[in-house]
Amino acid sequence: MPNQLISETSPYLLQHAHNPVNWYAWNEDTLTLAKQLNKPIIVSIGYSACHWCHVMEHESFEDHDVANIMNEHFINIKIDREERPDIDMVYMGAVQLMTGQGGWPLNCFALPDGRPIYGGTYFPKKNWMAILKNIADLYSTNYPKVLEYANQLTDGLHQLEMPTETEEQEFNWDSLRKSVNRWKTTFDNEWGGPNKAPKFPLPNNYQFLLRYYHFEQDANLKKHIDLTLKKMAFGGINDQIGGGFARYSTDVYWKVPHFEKMLYDNAQLISLYTQAYQQNENKLYKETVYDTIAFVERELTNNNGAFYSALDADSEGEEGKFYVWKKDELQSALGDHFDMFCDYFSVNDLGYWEHDNYVLMRYEDEAIIAAKYELKVEDLSDIILKCKDLLMSIRNKRIRPGLDNKILASWNAMQCKALAEAYLVFGEQTFKEQALKNAMYLLKNHALESGKIIRTKSSDKSISGFLEDYAFVIDAFLMIYLITADESWLNQSKRIADYALKHFYNESKSTFYYTDDTEEKLIVRKSEWSDNVIPASSSQMAKNLYKLSVYFNDTYYLKVSKTLTKSVIKEIENYGPGYSNWADLMISILVPSVEVVIVGKSVNEKLLNLYKQAPSNVIFAVSEKKSESELVKHRYIEGKTTIYVCKNKQCLLPTDSVSEAIKQINT
Repeated sequence: MPNQLISETSPYLLQHAHNPVNWYAWNEDTLTLAKQLNKPIIVSIGYSACHWCHVMEHESFEDHDVANIMNEHFINIKIDREERPDIDMVYMGAVQLMTGQGGWPLNCFALPDGRPIYGGTYFPKKNWMAILKNIADLYSTNYPKVLEYANQLTDGLHQLEMPTETEEQEFNWDSLRKSVNRWKTTFDNEWGGPNKAPKFPLPNNYQFLLRYYHFEQDANLKKHIDLTLKKMAFGGINDQIGGGFARYSTDVYWKVPHFEKMLYDNAQLISLYTQAYQQNENKLYKETVYDTIAFVERELTNNNGAFYSALDADSEGEEGKFYVWKKDELQSALGDHFDMFCDYFSVNDLGYWEHDNYVLMRYEDEAIIAAKYELKVEDLSDIILKCKDLLMSIRNKRIRPGLDNKILASWNAMQCKALAEAYLVFGEQTFKEQALKNAMYLLKNHALESGKIIRTKSSDKSISGFLEDYAFVIDAFLMIYLITADESWLNQSKRIADYALKHFYNESKSTFYYTDDTEEKLIVRKSEWSDNVIPASSSQMAKNLYKLSVYFNDTYYLKVSKTLTKSVIKEIENYGPGYSNWADLMISILVPSVEVVIVGKSVNEKLLNLYKQAPSNVIFAVSEKKSESELVKHRYIEGKTTIYVCKNKQCLLPTDSVSEAIKQINT
């Protein structure tokens, strides 16, 4: 018999709908039931592509003996962390306070009112059964002790918040230099990335470092960035046959990933490699952008232009089975090209994984392999492309990993922005079409007239947006404004930002909360300050407000942006990788922006030429017609396309020449 999850729409929750555990969804009725029955709750959090979530389900949640204990003593709540990151944030904080670490699956025991008492991540079946019995016994025989744990943990959660603005902190380059110099001590200068495993791509880290390099011209830093980008693109973490990146590498070589592919990783990596190509027109960077976009279009895009959330790590119950190869398979398929392919994709001791399986990864540059086989690089590339197409056709006959078809506003917005950015750098019309189609989808299905954002919705259910949804939708719509020269996207961004300021921002504490003040109240209202695999929602909102302050000449937006950033200057200095999006904003504050206004019928043509050449402190404003917007008004000249380069509200002589505009920007 199915449990209560059978009526849910989340693929992750539906995966558990036929467990013998009597799972409930998180809602008011479930919490009321826990209070009525005076039973503690188990909050079990995961996501559909999570390998160890599947393992714990198979070992424990599909086991009738385990289920009997859980059903007798607890109200069991399953949560998709991608639907409800607000709940995950609370209980992850509690588990980190208790154990010093976190991860998924996340399993937290709590009082009927939601206050946590104990928790952890993955538990083997034997350990899980022992913990269930111990917690149930403690709850029934020593409730005062349980209450003491709950009060201590809840107090700790309240104290996890960041300090407010420190008046004596000022913006200066020394803070950024301290941050980067400390960060350098953790670099892996052989394989790129950090000198530890597992390795996450963390695109925002390298977006900041690229921008920092542009202004500091630190040659050693640039060498490390290029090494990291190359090794990630060459690694097994990047699907060498079908494109698209997995979440992270389990080793220092970017070799064996946890094979799940998430939309948010791939979107951010498209942006990263696009920005890297602007600084260094490396063929590998362009190929990586095109391959990753092709993967998302092929496997994570629906007919409406929306993007799905993830592909599972497992197929046929085995992690990575869809992606790895045995030597005999390759030899049978590739024939005379087998040896060359093995050299190219490390089908050797380097690429060996386990059980006679190989993870395809690159090590040598094309020129070295081409020379070995006495080929031109172009001819080698053609052969490898044909081999990849052949293996792709074979792989497509395998049983595919599961698809999580949730459509999340924030993740879609990241991909929308990445496509728009790629269009501006590479001029590929299809990228623009995909970005605009997705933006229209978001506008129609996720953005309300009030400025409120819906995170995800189905035919009978919707979940209101969290701060990350507002932050990344604004960021995407600002890019759509650029590629369309349609000011309605700019105005829509302002409307969303104003809603967020009203319902998420606490001016007295100089804090953006993660949750809307009109929505469900959890045991603690969290703020998100530290940048992680996705930049912190607060840091992205602060960046948006900085840019909107320029577009609308709004001093309040600028004040909020600067106040938020001042709060984390010490954190930036002490731990750059965890505050890289803030550090990126700090560069914007320290390096005065240059406004480049393009007005007239040939806006798009001149923007495409200017964008790829302009430094990162340029903020573009565009219009094909007369406009009353702050940066554009009084600048339209009938029959002409004119470029204005301005700084501190003062503009140089207008020009219709892109090369002249670049000279003005650089001086």
